Amino acid sequence: MSTPNLREAARAIMLDEHDLIVMVKYIFPSGEVRWGTPGGGLIPGESHEDGVRREVREELGLTDFEIGAHVWNRVHLFPMITGHDGQRERFFLVRVPHFTPDPEIGWAQMNAEFVYDIRWWSLDEIETSSESFIPFGLSDRLRMLLRDGAPADPIDISV
Repeated sequence: MSTPNLREAARAIMLDEHDLIVMVKYIFPSGEVRWGTPGGGLIPGESHEDGVRREVREELGLTDFEIGAHVWNRVHLFPMITGHDGQRERFFLVRVPHFTPDPEIGWAQMNAEFVYDIRWWSLDEIETSSESFIPFGLSDRLRMLLRDGAPADPIDISV
């Protein structure tokens, strides 16, 4: 079996002072709809932290924030339009005051990247919603993160 061709990616678990998490709504060409954390593929030579900064600026319009702990790792295999077999993601905890997301790259570019909405969610809303969230098991993982804080070492959340 050959080694998968994975894209490196970075994501933000962005929480406000009320423990609301900001999520982006993906509508994929297959029609599948998922809410996920902001972030995406790294530019060659870019660090994961710089990737988080760029992605958050592009997708949410936020530039003034500190990146916290690297808390989760995930390998997600799926056919990508980039030709990759999936991506290897690092998730970073980012605490910010509540703000209104305003994508720097604009909605036409966001839609081209399959993003069609952005909103803040409470843990209770995620747990009772009929929507699908990525990473899978988000509510349990988020509950543990809010209860226990950042782990000493990143947790592998690959499915």
